[in-house]
Amino acid sequence: MTLSPKTVFSGIASALIAICLSVCLIALTSCAATDPDADGVIHLTLWHGVNPPPNRDVLQELVDEFNQTHSDIQVESLYVGQGDQQMPKILAAVVGNASPDMLWYAPTITGQLIELGAIRPIEEWLAESPIKEQIDPALFESMQLEGHTWSVPFGTNNVGVFYRPSLFEAAGITELPTTWEEFRQVAKTLTRQVNGQTQHGILLPLGKGEWTVFNWLPFMWSAGGDITADDAADLDLVNPGAIAALHFWRDLIDDGSAILSQPERGYELDGFLAGRVAMQLTGPWTLGQLQATGVDFAVMPIPVQERAATSVGGENLFIFNTTPAHERAAFTFAEFVASEQFQTQWAIGTGYLPVNLRSRQSQPYQEFIAEQPAVDVFLKQAENGRSRPIFAGYSRVSENLGRAIEATLLGQSTPEAALETAQRRLNLLYSNSR
Repeated sequence: MTLSPKTVFSGIASALIAICLSVCLIALTSCAATDPDADGVIHLTLWHGVNPPPNRDVLQELVDEFNQTHSDIQVESLYVGQGDQQMPKILAAVVGNASPDMLWYAPTITGQLIELGAIRPIEEWLAESPIKEQIDPALFESMQLEGHTWSVPFGTNNVGVFYRPSLFEAAGITELPTTWEEFRQVAKTLTRQVNGQTQHGILLPLGKGEWTVFNWLPFMWSAGGDITADDAADLDLVNPGAIAALHFWRDLIDDGSAILSQPERGYELDGFLAGRVAMQLTGPWTLGQLQATGVDFAVMPIPVQERAATSVGGENLFIFNTTPAHERAAFTFAEFVASEQFQTQWAIGTGYLPVNLRSRQSQPYQEFIAEQPAVDVFLKQAENGRSRPIFAGYSRVSENLGRAIEATLLGQSTPEAALETAQRRLNLLYSNSR
């Protein structure tokens, strides 16, 4: 998808920044050390939103390993909230000249950071690094925009359907669903009274945030839909695949088979762990958390309508424009992040899929796959994965798709009307930004 770099974001940036500054800038100044390199050591800050908390512990262990082997570079890892919480802080930091040295974030933010002049391209350094040949070639799409390479992949994943085998067995289900119709029927069968409480077939994420869109996109792609265009004016959200995907989610609600999450909290696993829902959309990053609970679980691919599909996710590491010394030191840390050593430990500890090809073939990781078959489902499903666009206007497209999904799930609108409203909003936004 190719959009003019300033098609969407520039028109709202100043207003957003003004709001963000008033809320966040005071807090951010406490994060910026005065004369941080006075001791002759380059001190770097890494902002991230790693979740769930046990995954943050894995990250800190790896950062500690880097610090122990690089006496001239020390990295401080700072959790700054989930994606929606980070954006105001990032904007305020850039405008207030208080940027971190590095940022862990989904690559969909790339276009916005470029427009802000916040990050630097890294293709020259990467071309000279042996790590380039070890990165999965499929991930370069998430790293590159406008002829430059802007980030290094931190970890990759995709969306699957986690399910409770014990609940399937209790409901008499012996075969996993592979199509939408089979999936709908299984969800109905799993929705029943158990010990006086309703057990639902599946939990669907409620909200208009990126989490909801990320989980819904595989269904749109599976039904033959898309959100790509050569120009913003040609973007068509009201396509048959999008309509079909919204109808399918709404059908699950109308059947009584699906229960909605709390707003913007569709990633929480409480109902799944308690057995109140038998299936939930999520990814391999939750494997560590699930294993620690001792609850039975397994994974199946996203059911198919016309073609197999899933959303490829994960976060990339961005290097901010700071000073030449800090930028080069940050790339040294980026090389460590993409290395076999880091990726193997990160993948085994969190469930993320390794971005390093050597890591995927390493003995420790192969042993991990043998112990946890769910990982193999995600690795195989990645072949059918699609990445979200990284152009500057994607956040506005996602926001309006999210509104359409939310309105449909809440019964406030038909799928067709919800998508038409989203399209009108985007058309107005694009026309005002030209």
